[in-house]
Amino acid sequence: MQPKVTRYLLITLFILLLLALAWIWLTLNWSYSEGERAGYVQKLSKKGWFCKTWEGEIAMVTMPGAIPEKFQFTVRDDTLAGQINLLAGKRVVLSYQQHKFIPSSCFGETEYFVGGVREIAGEQPLLAPAVSQGLLPALP
Repeated sequence: MQPKVTRYLLITLFILLLLALAWIWLTLNWSYSEGERAGYVQKLSKKGWFCKTWEGEIAMVTMPGAIPEKFQFTVRDDTLAGQINLLAGKRVVLSYQQHKFIPSSCFGETEYFVGGVREIAGEQPLLAPAVSQGLLPALP
């Protein structure tokens, strides 16, 4: 009777392990949402005790004088993290995917994983359209 119980226990443990691996694979490869966020890169650093991940945040400013909203994100690729670091302080657009229910912070501290970055070049100030339409006086 003992070998039969051991066999069922091993089979149960194996099935639980397969389910856990399937859950991790699903959460990392299926995205809940995708999008872009624009703002100024405030910080990007490699963090973690055992599993090092690139964690950062951008400040998204909607209008001058408004309090910026912070968007925290994770970067998996070292090359992409280097590109983001080069654009620090400049207005950028981050393309991201949101992955919900990730079982561990070892894969990233946030659920937003950045997959691309581009600099916004030649951007007009936020008040330029209002000035050009005569809604606001131009500054000397």
